[in-house]
Amino acid sequence: MTTNLSQDQIKIQLDKVAKKDPNIEITYSIASCIDFLDVIINNDNSKLITSIYHKPAVEPYILPYTSDNPRHVHRNILYAALLRAARLCSNIDDFHMERVRIDMSLLVNDYPPAFISKHFLRFF
Repeated sequence: MTTNLSQDQIKIQLDKVAKKDPNIEITYSIASCIDFLDVIINNDNSKLITSIYHKPAVEPYILPYTSDNPRHVHRNILYAALLRAARLCSNIDDFHMERVRIDMSLLVNDYPPAFISKHFLRFF
């Protein structure tokens, strides 16, 4: 949330709400940069910048290309990853870094470079 209240006023309000119902646990974090679900939200001089958050403990493995799944499944994996990056990255540099990460992840999972290039071009 964004507000013009001071941090102390925000903490008072959030503590009040947290004590209202003991069955609902409310945790909060006040910072200029926060990870929420799979998105990094950064407040840079009142400008919100978003990018994709990758948990450090999670390895970049996806469905291997050599699996017995139909080829449209592999196309959809690539398309969905690119679409997610386009939707979540507010900065073009972050989007390009995510494209490189997707490319590396696909190569690690035995996707042919020609397949990756073809479907990257189809996306654009």
